[in-house]
Amino acid sequence: MKKITVLLIGLLLASAGVHVNAQRIKGSDTVLPIAQQTAERFMQEDPDARVTVTGGGSGVGISALLDKTTDIAMASRSIKFGETMKAKKLGEDLTEAIIAYDALAVVVHPSNPVNQLTREQLEGIFRGKITNWKEVGGEDRKIVVYSRETSSGTYEFFKESVLKNKNYMAGSLSMPATGAIIQSVSQTKGAIGYVGLAYVSRRIKTLAVSYDGKHFAQPTLENAIDKSYPIVRPLYYYYNAQDSAKVAPLMRFILSEEGQEIIKKSGYVPVK
Repeated sequence: MKKITVLLIGLLLASAGVHVNAQRIKGSDTVLPIAQQTAERFMQEDPDARVTVTGGGSGVGISALLDKTTDIAMASRSIKFGETMKAKKLGEDLTEAIIAYDALAVVVHPSNPVNQLTREQLEGIFRGKITNWKEVGGEDRKIVVYSRETSSGTYEFFKESVLKNKNYMAGSLSMPATGAIIQSVSQTKGAIGYVGLAYVSRRIKTLAVSYDGKHFAQPTLENAIDKSYPIVRPLYYYYNAQDSAKVAPLMRFILSEEGQEIIKKSGYVPVK
């Protein structure tokens, strides 16, 4: 899996008289942009700090946290029961912090005439019950379903919220990263996929979504904030409680007014 890494070089972090090592953040590709941007600003304000940010997926980040190869795990889903049990067996006490919220956009090829879908229609498409766009008011064209890989928190959340925990169709095409979904959907006329709001570009078209079949809303920052857009999820940082002093300065920054403003400008929904 391709990893995107930002390395910000400085000296060791010293805070409240506690001497700590360089901090490593790893995990969700959805959280990656805001993790990078807030870490960069954090470094600018504290030249004695060093932070490494790496993507790879929510599951990858949490596994790295349990293996002690990262200090903070980024996740676009809550920790699983099995992961919690593994942490307990390892004697690790994990702390969860919501750092932002994200709207998950359903995207299609720009030439697709369909503008909106209900949750039930999306479930039918991603479960393989609806296979042609003409069944939902579009052209007579086969639907090509793109999804994230199973280790992705985005995959998990979409399954929970949109599919109501039912299984994806066997023929869906699993993509290793959000960028791969955007590229595939932008090049395939019958395609449909889902990406975090911050990744939306002119290369793809977003669809309005309704969970009640009556009120449709586009995936925009404003609609996510006022909750009129229904596919919104929390984004998390996980870390070991024993490392609280080490990660505290960075956590305080990302949850500060300045940190949350960076998050909002990046297309995510601030916690406060």
